[in-house]
Amino acid sequence: MRNIVALAAVVLALNACVSSAPTAQVVSGSYLDYSGRDDLLSGGARMIPVETPKGTFHVWTKRVGNNPTTKVLLLHGGPGATHEYFEAFDSYFPAAGIEYYYYDQLGSAYSDQPDAPELWNLSRFVEEVEQVRRALELDQQNFYLLGSSWGGILAIEYALKYQQHLKGLVISNMMASIPAYNEYANKVLMPSMDQTALAEIKRLEAVGEYDNPRYMELLIPHHYVKHFLRMPPDQWPDPVNRAFKHLNPKVYVPMQGPSELGVNGTLENWDRTADLGKIAVPTLVIGARYDTMDPAHMEKMASQVERGRYLFCPDGSHLALYDDQKVYFEGVIQFVRDVDAGRF
Repeated sequence: MRNIVALAAVVLALNACVSSAPTAQVVSGSYLDYSGRDDLLSGGARMIPVETPKGTFHVWTKRVGNNPTTKVLLLHGGPGATHEYFEAFDSYFPAAGIEYYYYDQLGSAYSDQPDAPELWNLSRFVEEVEQVRRALELDQQNFYLLGSSWGGILAIEYALKYQQHLKGLVISNMMASIPAYNEYANKVLMPSMDQTALAEIKRLEAVGEYDNPRYMELLIPHHYVKHFLRMPPDQWPDPVNRAFKHLNPKVYVPMQGPSELGVNGTLENWDRTADLGKIAVPTLVIGARYDTMDPAHMEKMASQVERGRYLFCPDGSHLALYDDQKVYFEGVIQFVRDVDAGRF
């Protein structure tokens, strides 16, 4: 869950980078046969109405592919980021025959962005996902939910309330406890940083100067390129830069908080560690060696759910789908294939 309020000005100047892909698997023509789909005219894009305590708003989704038994709904991070950084899935899921859905949560990118702070809470987002599921006609026979970072929190909460609709669950680069994440940041991440840089970052945070350009000048080389995306900043992929550029701070800051070295917003006390055993659907938990999130914690999560598997990305960080891309996507695709084949 990364702040972009100050980072946006920096990443606008970055150049795009294309990651290498593993050998693709050829799929049948039926995957590209959209003749029976009601979203044919729009190329798979739909605005879905969602009911909220503040009235009806609309969220944007886009379908890619056609597979009646395998459909993945992607929950982006933030909160308040966008579907854009998921565009790396275009290099892998079509070749594997997986139908998937981009989705901007309310307050993000192509979806409505109401100025309604009371809507930015976890339980309401869970109900939004359920309304999107119904509109897309996803069910236990085909519905996989993949949540990345904040999207992993949302995916866990959704599974705890609505797992009867799920075929499989993927929790990508997210711990099951924000207090445990904050402890990891304090005891592992910050001590490993350049201490002179950390002291200056802390001074800026103490006086609330999160918009000071110096804040991101320090965080990018001393934190982001070590734990968020392990690539030179001028090589960050275009989808990542666009997602940063479009992040909505009115959603992000109240829930995450303004600091980039921990969570101190409304999610600060979120902890579902004790409830993971209630998740009975096949579940893949993804961790990475250099992640902002503790990989040992995420490995343990996979053993705490009823039917879990752990995918470790040895060269990855928080965005392992980019900096350990081959391991990441081969692991996700194998999980989906195993569940579809009844081998899980």
